[in-house]
Amino acid sequence: MPMAPQSSVGRDYHDAVRALEARGRFGVRLGLGRTRALLRELGDPQLAFRGALVAGTNGKGSVLALAGGALRASGIRAGETPKPHLVSYRERLTIGGQLIDPATFARLVREVLPAADRVARRHGEPTEFELLTALIFRWFAESNVRVALVEVGLGGRLDATHAWDGGVAVITNVALDHMAYLGDTIEQIAREKAAIIERGDTAVTGARGPALDVIRRRARRLGTPLHEVTPPPVLTVDRDGIDVQLPTLGATRVGLRGRHQAANVAVADATLDALAVAGIAEVRPEARRRGYAEATWPGRLELVRAGSRDVLLDGAHNPAAAVVLATALDDLRPTLAGGDGPTPAPLTLVVAIMADKDVDGVISALLRADALRGARVICTSMDVPRALPATDLAARWQALAPALRVSAIDDPGAALDAALSAAPGPVVVAGSLYLVGDARRRLVDDPRVRDPEDPRA
Repeated sequence: MPMAPQSSVGRDYHDAVRALEARGRFGVRLGLGRTRALLRELGDPQLAFRGALVAGTNGKGSVLALAGGALRASGIRAGETPKPHLVSYRERLTIGGQLIDPATFARLVREVLPAADRVARRHGEPTEFELLTALIFRWFAESNVRVALVEVGLGGRLDATHAWDGGVAVITNVALDHMAYLGDTIEQIAREKAAIIERGDTAVTGARGPALDVIRRRARRLGTPLHEVTPPPVLTVDRDGIDVQLPTLGATRVGLRGRHQAANVAVADATLDALAVAGIAEVRPEARRRGYAEATWPGRLELVRAGSRDVLLDGAHNPAAAVVLATALDDLRPTLAGGDGPTPAPLTLVVAIMADKDVDGVISALLRADALRGARVICTSMDVPRALPATDLAARWQALAPALRVSAIDDPGAALDAALSAAPGPVVVAGSLYLVGDARRRLVDDPRVRDPEDPRA
């Protein structure tokens, strides 16, 4: 069969993205009825594969990156659903570490949309995430993936991904986030996340404190074995990753930056153990070591270069994630290159935060970093409905850190340019993942996320 012209692929792909994003007008509507009905219309593709459903406040993407890397190193065909995307919508659908190709993505959208229309007549219009979830499951089924690693979107109990039970349920941790949907206490949020544990599953968690008590009760009530993990000792921290002492592997290299990745690799390693116990996949020690060492996770403590200057990209979008970034900044600061200025020179932080986040909590957490003393803060804003205006964000920074130099530049591209042209030292881009994605698109020539051009643009 002849290949479609590139212009046709580009047109079809961008039409498909627009069709999916248009579903955003239906907002976030938690519940499983529409997703289950949609999957039935598609022949229940989610029944064709098993794997791990991964929930948690932070660390889900890192666990997918680490466990997925080990599965690939073992030669096991695995599908993954990292989210959100940074540059290309296709980043949300990968098999064997490869993004879905534009033509297949467009075809799947064309196939799923009519099913969504049929479901809408009885159950209401499926949302963007519900449609995407059904599309992903259809692609995994037709591609004969052996294992799926599926990241929960929001909470767990009523999230669209929970229409699938892969046999392994993973909860990384629980912190305060998305409280408008999940509850305003750790216990309430933990109950929403613990609900992904089903009878017959093998469960894994890295949660602590009251959240762990909730998860234990859920597992005990269902008779589900629960593997509780704690962060292993961190042996070394450097600009390219960390070394940890895992109970079964000993000294192990992790290619993701930040000492918090010790907790994530422990959860990932336990997830692989659970996949083996469930009879889904067996990953030997040498493949685990290779996968953990080679793991990457764009936009999360990702170090890129702008000329001779280091730029650190990190989506510290809630207080817990901001604490992680603050610790990492102090660890990494001595290793970061600052262009032509003296080293160590003050950092420049370019930051945007969504208005529905705990803005003061994020700022206060970042201010724990000694590395931010004397820093310049450039506040900006993304052109999305939930964005906090740059001037409002600057006012919050100035109120909480009156000693810092704080300015507001509305356009994120202009804010990044201002930082790169005037910063005496390294630049940190943090907060909203929309901002991190915009900066990454400008700074990193990554062919994997290069979408075909729309001939009508």
